[in-house]
Amino acid sequence: MEGAGRKGISTQAEVLNGQGFHLRAASEFVRVASGFKSEVRISYNGTTARGDSILDLLTLAADRGAVVVIEAEGVDAGQAVEALSGLFSTRFGGME
Repeated sequence: MEGAGRKGISTQAEVLNGQGFHLRAASEFVRVASGFKSEVRISYNGTTARGDSILDLLTLAADRGAVVVIEAEGVDAGQAVEALSGLFSTRFGGME
């Protein structure tokens, strides 16, 4: 993620859902990530996925307890990372 005048932000988040980072959680992640102008990526265990691609996200195969890195670069990177990490801390609104 590079570009003139763009700001990159990252944070770690733990997968708290009993089922892990599954299809419904990934779908919600894409929905929220798509609302930002910034480029969003999420990494786990050496694999990086685009935040706007449900198929990419599912390749992460992040089980409960996994710690992922959420990163965003762009004009609203801080807001994107905050919103997306919040999904993990709230178990994607109570999803299991």
